[in-house]
Amino acid sequence: MTGFSCDEAGPVRPGEELDLPRLGAYLADRLGSDADSLVVEQFPHGHSNLTYLIRLGERELVLRRPPFDNRVKSAHDMGREYRILERLCLVYKPAPRPVLFCDDESILGAPFFLMERQRGIILRRPPSGEQVMAPATVRRLCESLAENLASLHAVDYRAAGLDDLGRPDGYVERQVSGWSRRYADARTCEVPGLERAALWLGSNRPAESTAALVHNDYKFDNLVFDPCDPARVIAVLDWEMATIGDPLMDLGTTLGYWIEAEDPEPLRRFLAGPTALPGSLTRRELAEHYARACGRDLPDLRFYRVFGLFKIAAIAQQIFARFVRGATGDPRFAALGAVVDALGAAASAAIDAS
Repeated sequence: MTGFSCDEAGPVRPGEELDLPRLGAYLADRLGSDADSLVVEQFPHGHSNLTYLIRLGERELVLRRPPFDNRVKSAHDMGREYRILERLCLVYKPAPRPVLFCDDESILGAPFFLMERQRGIILRRPPSGEQVMAPATVRRLCESLAENLASLHAVDYRAAGLDDLGRPDGYVERQVSGWSRRYADARTCEVPGLERAALWLGSNRPAESTAALVHNDYKFDNLVFDPCDPARVIAVLDWEMATIGDPLMDLGTTLGYWIEAEDPEPLRRFLAGPTALPGSLTRRELAEHYARACGRDLPDLRFYRVFGLFKIAAIAQQIFARFVRGATGDPRFAALGAVVDALGAAASAAIDAS
């Protein structure tokens, strides 16, 4: 899989440095490590919570903390994500094992947690125009992604002690109204496709299908694949939005991220993974493979994909609004306005699709 971006940590971005003396002393006290052995690097991808590689001698851990410009603590609840992993890792093997949670904001200025590092391959986007994987390999990766999502939705969340994680009744309505509100609050200019999608989603809500543990941001670059068996998922990352809800809404988010070769260029540039390469499943094939893996019939998926596109656009708009309003100077965020426009056009086109 040469040519795909895999997560290797590098220098910490300016303005996102950690207080190494405080962190080193804290970890020495809690983990028995040598404070002088602490080395910190940063994983470069992701637009929400910040993720760092922590080296303590030969030991490697991953540290997660909210962005430095965070003003809404409920949107980056480190304690909640830690508690999810603490229970989930016992019943769902791809959930990383958490190691330590710290709510003492005097250490790093915000709560944070540490978890085991899972070394593997994270598929992002291949070099433009270069074929880097055999079609059969691409297909098996896509099938593995769908099968793992079905496996997650089959987790007995009550037996895992996760039944207090969310309220499945009324989940679809809350998701539609909640993301519509977040988009409106972050809006910096009118995007006709998204205005239309918000109204359409509010008027076309399906009945709840069932209740399951949902990840809420399930996509290729939140999966870690085994380097020795590239079609095997060894870890699923970024559990900050996980809850109990309708699994078809989770599938809808995945479909929103799933780019095909004919999709508009801004989406192909922004949304990650090998999904536009020869051999990849189409969105329809992905949904059908998921349905076979979990033994269920598929309804009309148009609502769920439109919702996925709208939610991704709302997330991108929230980040773009922080950039426009001067809350962050991260240059990666400057291009998100065009992405929001493209997602709005895609949502409007999906509404019209038969």
